[in-house]
Amino acid sequence: MRRTLFAALILIAASPAHADGVAISMDEVRTITFPKPVATVYVGNSSIADVNMIDSRHAFVLGKGPGITNIVALDHQGDQVSNTHVNVMTREAATVTLQRGPARLTYSCVASRCDETPEPGDNKADFDKVTGEVGTHDGTAKGDATAQH
Repeated sequence: MRRTLFAALILIAASPAHADGVAISMDEVRTITFPKPVATVYVGNSSIADVNMIDSRHAFVLGKGPGITNIVALDHQGDQVSNTHVNVMTREAATVTLQRGPARLTYSCVASRCDETPEPGDNKADFDKVTGEVGTHDGTAKGDATAQH
């Protein structure tokens, strides 16, 4: 049973549908290579991904927001060269979401530091308020007299 499941997973991973797609995290860049030179590139939803051409056969794809979109590339005659699906994911392992009443606040954390990384649905005014409160609590916990009210 396990061997059959493992073999099926290998076949699925090697299928052309997966080979033609790009999976990327938000705020990361990947390169894609077109099968032949392209003249025009369109992004289905520019709030999810963006593309910058390197040369006529290579491009950078930037993950801007979570979701799925596509990139269509046309040659000089207007014929489709490529239709690449792009799946942009949030960085779940490095993201902390704080739900405070109706307000949602998202932070990106690395090692012992977290920085504000507003995402759709977050409220910037609440970010400023909570960041100040967290700083006050952190300073109080460390014995910083300037952080106490």
